[in-house]
Amino acid sequence: MQTVLITGGTGLIGKAITTLLTNKGYHVILLTRKAPKEKSDAPNIDFALWDIKKRTIDISALQKADHVIHLAGAGVVDKKWTAAYKKEILESRTESSKLLITTLKNNSNKVKTIVSASAIGWYGEDAVKDGKVFVETDAAATGFLGETCRLWEQSISQFEAPGKRLVKLRTGIVLSNNGGALAAFKKPIIFGVAGILGNGKQVVSWIHIDDLCRMYIVAIENDLLSGVYNAVAPEPVTNKTLTIELANTMKGKFYIPLHVPVFILKIMLGERSLEVLRSTTVSCTKIQQTGFIFLYPTIKTALKQLCSK
Repeated sequence: MQTVLITGGTGLIGKAITTLLTNKGYHVILLTRKAPKEKSDAPNIDFALWDIKKRTIDISALQKADHVIHLAGAGVVDKKWTAAYKKEILESRTESSKLLITTLKNNSNKVKTIVSASAIGWYGEDAVKDGKVFVETDAAATGFLGETCRLWEQSISQFEAPGKRLVKLRTGIVLSNNGGALAAFKKPIIFGVAGILGNGKQVVSWIHIDDLCRMYIVAIENDLLSGVYNAVAPEPVTNKTLTIELANTMKGKFYIPLHVPVFILKIMLGERSLEVLRSTTVSCTKIQQTGFIFLYPTIKTALKQLCSK
């Protein structure tokens, strides 16, 4: 039985990956800041402690791992982007990576693969590409998100060495029933209002959580995968298309489409409004060329499955 250690494993994506891994017979160690109040009933799930700020980590847990899935990082849209929270967004990613790498370098271990989260925040606005989609070789944008992603990826790149394999998944907007972006889209629709953000023309590069989790597992199991891959579905859609498709799926014709003005979004979200108003069209051709097949390639198939639960 192979062991996968997951950082950030108690979050939305980590929980879903853990379920898939254990169903496939993997032993999972969740690296967390606090021990759970109740021990997991699952025989192949264990917990280990680390503290990024104190630079402490359970070395024995890391030494048991064959693979590491690195998801740790403060939520980008969870709180107002104050200077302090921006620092937390960045350092929760870069410092956790550095702690992992330093510990691996200074202690004997059998880790052969790290699959690290990154984000399509790496890329800038569609306007800078003059109608072309973003691909993995494009340079990082110069804004806060672009710089955060650049430093994030740079911090984990120190793992690269002979016999070691590093995969980075630049992840789009994750659609899940258990939280995240979809919950925010659903809230007004429940009350009969489809809230379109701004003019609704901004492109959303998204991915169904099941496809994302499968991609992580493929990255572990396929030794040919290495480097950066965009974790987005084949068919990006506009914010308006996503919102209306979701409303149709949830309510049929019984809803009112309503545009939320940009100035309202700026008042509500501050600098974070840049994230929801930005148009970023990202290609998934590279991961498809490895043979990866999406279960939910279109927004219609994804929302139909998510809304049927």
